[in-house]
Amino acid sequence: MPDKANQIPNLEQDHALLISAVRKAGDIARKYFHSDFEKWDKKAGDPVTEADIAIDRFLHDELTQARPNFGWLSEESKDDQSRLNCDRVWLVDPIDGTRAFIKRRPHFTISVALATEGKPIAGAIYNPITEEFYEAVKGSGARCNGQPIRTSRQRELPGCRMLGDPDLFRHPAWRKPWPEMTIETRNSIAYRMALVAAGKWDACLTLSGKSDWDIAAGDIIVREAGGIVTTHTGEPLRYNRPETRLPSVIAAGPPLHREILARVHHMKLPASSH
Repeated sequence: MPDKANQIPNLEQDHALLISAVRKAGDIARKYFHSDFEKWDKKAGDPVTEADIAIDRFLHDELTQARPNFGWLSEESKDDQSRLNCDRVWLVDPIDGTRAFIKRRPHFTISVALATEGKPIAGAIYNPITEEFYEAVKGSGARCNGQPIRTSRQRELPGCRMLGDPDLFRHPAWRKPWPEMTIETRNSIAYRMALVAAGKWDACLTLSGKSDWDIAAGDIIVREAGGIVTTHTGEPLRYNRPETRLPSVIAAGPPLHREILARVHHMKLPASSH
């Protein structure tokens, strides 16, 4: 079977550029992580650090200078929406999990994806403290530190390993209580998705709104690892639209994804979660 990556012009080169840039960005993150750095709130409850800004600036220069015709969407850059006229777009979160970074917890990642026609075609998620480098390119599978990864074979919710907010699963409003599961979370949603892709955890569920830059790299990495990524209603996620907010995420292997979807697809989320 031909490698699908070869069917998209220059995708292998774009993927190599992406991997190189994210690895270099990890070096910057490590230097800040192990030193004192400035931090402030962009708005109440939304922290940012000088590391976020430095990594964002580096990735912007590294990627847009090499690919001047590609669009750019980042959490830490002003969105002028010129990206909507571009065939390919970089979707960037320079530090996903800034709160963890501030607390010196190794639960943050650098997350970068390349998207076209609303879908990611390459992505990388790097935890530079634990030295986990997850990446994928369309049609070529997913890898962690160069080794192929697959989502787990867990088929049932009882006994599964779930990444999500423990309070979500304990909420009294559920029609049927969730079964006994191992539930933890990580501040970085990209990291949660990568851990699911690698089969280290079985599933990830969030019913709060996320942005393109949070999800896109994890989306292709999970799917290339054999998993499924949708909203809580089962809709595929679409990227690089005028509105960059996504309502919810389920990421899991196919059997477990079906089990989670059956429990949450009926829910109507409040507008504030989008």
